[in-house]
Amino acid sequence: MPVRPFLRGTALLAATVLVAGCGSGDTGSAADAAASGRSSDGGAFPVTVETAFGPVEVAEEPQRVVALGWSDAETALALGVQPVGASDWLAFGGEGVGPWAEGRYDEAPEIIETLEPSLEAIAALEPDLILDTRSPATQERHDALDAIAPTIGQPEGVGAYLTTWQQQLDLVGQALGREEQAAELQAEVEQQFTEAAAAHPEFDGTEVAVGAYTSEGFGAYVRGDTRVNFMEALGFTNAPAIQDLAGESFFVSISEEQVPLLDAPLTVVFPIFVEAGQITDNPLWQSLPSVQQGNALVLEDPTLVNAFSSGSALGTRYALENAVPLFAETLQ
Repeated sequence: MPVRPFLRGTALLAATVLVAGCGSGDTGSAADAAASGRSSDGGAFPVTVETAFGPVEVAEEPQRVVALGWSDAETALALGVQPVGASDWLAFGGEGVGPWAEGRYDEAPEIIETLEPSLEAIAALEPDLILDTRSPATQERHDALDAIAPTIGQPEGVGAYLTTWQQQLDLVGQALGREEQAAELQAEVEQQFTEAAAAHPEFDGTEVAVGAYTSEGFGAYVRGDTRVNFMEALGFTNAPAIQDLAGESFFVSISEEQVPLLDAPLTVVFPIFVEAGQITDNPLWQSLPSVQQGNALVLEDPTLVNAFSSGSALGTRYALENAVPLFAETLQ
């Protein structure tokens, strides 16, 4: 039975089920070159990829890849490899990827559940490589998958769901023998961040609070989360009052009494499986000085919210093109 969207969403928020656009800009890029079917780096195999679960050897160039981690499928597609199976963490439906990665499959993958993937369904696909670089990151999960095929987990020292898009590109690039393409794409995205930051010097050093609203109420993201990393790469600083609440998770619940912590020179909040009106009509939200002063932004476009949350190179490029102008406008 499929995992309900609510459970899938809350897992993304706190790594536990207990806590409740425009073109992608790839024209002429490494991503386009990869999508066109450019061959992998010659003579790369065998390769050994260092992970949190130890070294993983990939003996030959993978032909049947199953991408289970958050954004693993998009990352493989960006490097020109089409997974035969993939998990759809953000509930896109169809091919299981965001609009920024559409059109890269010749044949849609078998969709595999996220939190409790069917080992039988995975084995039936006869994979020669499993990507699980951003996931619940348990030893039990890894061992079960690795018994089917070599499995690439998160980097050493990185917790559940905390693999950055750069680390993901590096791991997937190594495993697929496409390190050069991965490095090129990383450089392109980092250059886009550099250009966006240079175009908006007002971002530099400005405190930002990044939050979400679910059926359980408000919450906020802390350093290490892909959304906070995104903002800090633009020059923003995560609000210290929120950062001080950080524990082992990338998301902290905000009680009604703590909602004032979301007040910052820039406040960015988005809904997850609720209507945006539940934020904008909320008296607690309306009481924030940043809301009253016009320095608060509710991201209502689901595509943009998903791109901002995707943590993939392709989704990040979409978010840079479409979210940065909104941040700048809100700061004015």
